[in-house]
Amino acid sequence: MARAEVELLTVPGPHGDREVRLTSPDKIYFPERGITKREVVGYYVRVADVLERVLHLRPTNLKRYPDGVAGEAFYVKRMPKGAPPYAETARVTFPSGRTADSFCPTEPATVVWAANLGTFDFHPWPVRRADTDHPDELRIDLDPQPGTGFTDAVAVAGVLREVLDEAGLVGWPKTSGGRGIHVAVRIRPEWSFVDVRHAVIAIGRRVADRIPERATVAWWKEERGERVFLDYNQAARDRTIASAWSVRGRPRATVSMPVTWEALPDVEPEDFDVRTVPGLLDGHGDAHAGLDDAVCGLETVLEWYDADGRGDLPYPPEYPKMKGEPKRVQPSRSRADTLGKTV
Repeated sequence: MARAEVELLTVPGPHGDREVRLTSPDKIYFPERGITKREVVGYYVRVADVLERVLHLRPTNLKRYPDGVAGEAFYVKRMPKGAPPYAETARVTFPSGRTADSFCPTEPATVVWAANLGTFDFHPWPVRRADTDHPDELRIDLDPQPGTGFTDAVAVAGVLREVLDEAGLVGWPKTSGGRGIHVAVRIRPEWSFVDVRHAVIAIGRRVADRIPERATVAWWKEERGERVFLDYNQAARDRTIASAWSVRGRPRATVSMPVTWEALPDVEPEDFDVRTVPGLLDGHGDAHAGLDDAVCGLETVLEWYDADGRGDLPYPPEYPKMKGEPKRVQPSRSRADTLGKTV
């Protein structure tokens, strides 16, 4: 039996060069464009430094596509077997109370090693290993609903920026790699997941109140309409989004790309992919290079939440019932149950 082809990649890092194995390099990962595993892993070699800075010391879930974009994908929330000795972990606690030792990048070679496992998306928690109960990043996910697209998300992002400015928060936008936009805010790790989620709800409500025809925080899809959903539950514990520089599982091998607010209106998300992004990084640098230096507080937005009076919103269905949460039943079903009881 012929041995599978293996190549050795050299990845520089803080502890010197590491050799990382690339297996099955000619496997086709993106059939529409003929992009191979070698190209995807090679992309991660090119961006390993900036991506590792995004993931550094963060417990990170891996979204793996071992058979490429046409195959079945799955999330890995624990350190995969066969990790090299320099790959480290972080202990996380899930909403159920169970714990896990999650992959925790500490140097660029670990990113490339994970990419060789078929990882496209890296999904970091918004915490660092030293304190996994207090986020240091607030994330806002602008998710266009059916009938809307990226240009709608850009319009909502403009109002979001105004709201963040009023709260004294500095937002850093990136493309999601699809139709959406993600905005990160570096915060002091002084608030719980519940507090940070409440802060995102308060921000989302302010945006939706200003442009109700374009934006919504309605959890139930039947209430969203053709608007952009500000997904506040991405701030709940154990919910993650694809990191900046992550390859997405889409036919064109698009990348979640950091951009500036000024550039955002002219962005075409499809322009950012595994073949174009390394050159853009070399030519223009990292648009989020200053993110870690712009540390903010949540005092103002939490005052907004407390003063608002509308209270909490539903959690995802797999969560235990949370304190102060409204009933977790979609409105049409609740109305049907009420009518049934009155007949």
